[in-house]
Amino acid sequence: MFTLPLGDTAQLRPLEPRHAQEFLAHIDRARPYVDPWIPWATLSTDLASATAVLRRYADRQAEDTARIYGIWLDGTLVGGVMFTRFDSVSGVCEIGCWLEAAGEGRGLVTRACRVLIDWAFTERGMTRVEWWAAAGNTRSIEVARRLGMTRDGVLRQHTLYRGVRRDIEVWSVLSGEWPPADRTTATGEVPVREVAAGEAAAGAVSAGDATAGDVPVPDVKAELDRLMRAFLGAFANTGGSRPNLDVVREVFIPQGVIISNVGDEPVVYDVDSFIEPREKLLTDGTMTEFSEWEVAERTEIFGSVAHRFSEYRKSGILDGEPFEGEGRKTIQFVRTPVGWRMSSMAWDDV
Repeated sequence: MFTLPLGDTAQLRPLEPRHAQEFLAHIDRARPYVDPWIPWATLSTDLASATAVLRRYADRQAEDTARIYGIWLDGTLVGGVMFTRFDSVSGVCEIGCWLEAAGEGRGLVTRACRVLIDWAFTERGMTRVEWWAAAGNTRSIEVARRLGMTRDGVLRQHTLYRGVRRDIEVWSVLSGEWPPADRTTATGEVPVREVAAGEAAAGAVSAGDATAGDVPVPDVKAELDRLMRAFLGAFANTGGSRPNLDVVREVFIPQGVIISNVGDEPVVYDVDSFIEPREKLLTDGTMTEFSEWEVAERTEIFGSVAHRFSEYRKSGILDGEPFEGEGRKTIQFVRTPVGWRMSSMAWDDV
């Protein structure tokens, strides 16, 4: 049996029928977070049914059609990742995840999914890895974005769950799109320079080597990751959801400066003047199904200041026409008495 470190005293290893009792206890804790979206928890209500779930995956692994792995944090099972479908003939597989509250905010699912994707592409020669999520499951969709996946489309009213037909978003990444550098593989350890929530900043310091004040640098990196996700997520209006641009005020200091350098001359905004036109655009029907997500970043932390160079993608429907784009942002952060905040941002995109 292999064990892979995920950082933050977490490990990834196979989830087997012998773990049924531990798995059931974990599912009982995770039920409020999992059950609204997938029937995962309803399949494991007692020891017999929990054992049956794990045996079914063991049988499917023997058939090379699925696999399941658990995430242990400080020795406690808190979640997992899996190949829900694995078709070596077609070269297409699907991955999924689940997590209880105790494992949230550490980037564990993202790192574990990278292990599976790396293995699928490099060891098994797969061509396409898919991610399916209910349209309103924003946390699941955020993971797909962090993995650099592309939103292929929406299967309208595809899945009947609890008497309601749900739209399903389909995301994917192709083997030729998958970054080969600084990624965990199924036979190696998480590199120190891995750029993920909770890990050391690339080009800055290694986990445990330094602190920012009395806060360990890996914890600072996780907080900066959270601020970035919150900023990008504030604009999303996919699946009929409404954007929440008040989040921009929460992640920036009041004196924050935001600069668009897309045209011939920079356009400089304060926080309020930046929000107003974008809120109108995203709520009056002009731009719908909009989202943007980070695909790569480099973060440096020094004491009470930090800098991030971010690459992102975006998609949506503008005046009835679908569009996609990408760009670069530079973000400065400062530590304040109420925590880390963004102080300035500049971007250029296409």
